[in-house]
Amino acid sequence: MKSPLIPRAKALRRNMTPHEAKVWVCLRAWRVDGFKIRRQVPLGPYIVDVACFRPKVVVEIDGGQHTLDGHVARDAGRDAWLRGQGFVVFRAWNFEVYKDIDAVMEGLRAVIDAARGGAA
Repeated sequence: MKSPLIPRAKALRRNMTPHEAKVWVCLRAWRVDGFKIRRQVPLGPYIVDVACFRPKVVVEIDGGQHTLDGHVARDAGRDAWLRGQGFVVFRAWNFEVYKDIDAVMEGLRAVIDAARGGAA
């Protein structure tokens, strides 16, 4: 059965934030390393910004609204659900992407390498 979130995910792909687009440009280059990477992916009841399926890593690019109480609680529940499905969750703030995309990508690469069992 197809996810009812697919139309929303397609709309999010067409309307990425500038920070998501910046990360996506960097991630597309990683495909040559054999990573299967997709953006705005429905996973269970959620749509994640980016999912890498080998290894199972989810990338979330968060703006300031994620510091609000309601968002903090929802993000914690979302992260717990994703971890229960075997995913590692990597979160980066919009300002980190804007200020130092290289550091964000290095951090993400370290998370992916660790999830792969230390393979480079």
